[in-house]
Amino acid sequence: YFLLSHLATVDIAYAYNTVPQMLVNLLNPAKPISFAGCLTQTFLSMSFAHTECLLLVVMSYDRYVVICYPLRYSAIMSWRLCIILTMTSWAYGTPLSLVHVALILRLPFCGSHEINHFFCEILSVLKLACADTWLNQVVIFVACVFIIVGPLCLVLVSYTRILSAILRIQSGEGCRKAFSTCSSHLCVVGLFFDSVIVMYMAPKSCHPEEQQKILSLFYSLFNPMLNPFIYSLRN
Repeated sequence: YFLLSHLATVDIAYAYNTVPQMLVNLLNPAKPISFAGCLTQTFLSMSFAHTECLLLVVMSYDRYVVICYPLRYSAIMSWRLCIILTMTSWAYGTPLSLVHVALILRLPFCGSHEINHFFCEILSVLKLACADTWLNQVVIFVACVFIIVGPLCLVLVSYTRILSAILRIQSGEGCRKAFSTCSSHLCVVGLFFDSVIVMYMAPKSCHPEEQQKILSLFYSLFNPMLNPFIYSLRN
């Protein structure tokens, strides 16, 4: 529940960063967002997304320990380790987001200032630049490898070990309880990582711009809305 509280905090912050301005744009399209406000929204949305990726990894490790080492769980997942892992998750996303914003600030924006999106999503902001955004695209892809593919691989390793441990459980009741422990987290991991990977790592030619807008809504709005239902119903 300590880790769940941090996931809930990230989801609330993520939604609060995008939804109010999104509603303003829908109700009053003529009212613009300032350049500073747009970059702030971009920075915060990326920071919260990075934090959520890492928190999901920490939660998968927590599930791994509770299934594979149940008698040593309290000793391994001590309060000190939990606090270190969560604080690292919160702190890690900020420097990377600052790099993205710094690279955007060096670009000239001399054409249209209308973003074809529901909020200031980084790829949509880059489309307004008058200069070559090759460096920005490369940095985004490299960041995705470290912040999305890397954590996803760690999650898969954790669940491979968990599945191996579950298959060794003799009783059917024990297997059911083990699967129940992991099912809610697996749902959240699947929803979040699938949408983010398709959005930022799949070839852009495969997904029209309107489809990309829906995908970004999935991880920025629908996931934070669904997470409380997934975990609450499971409890």
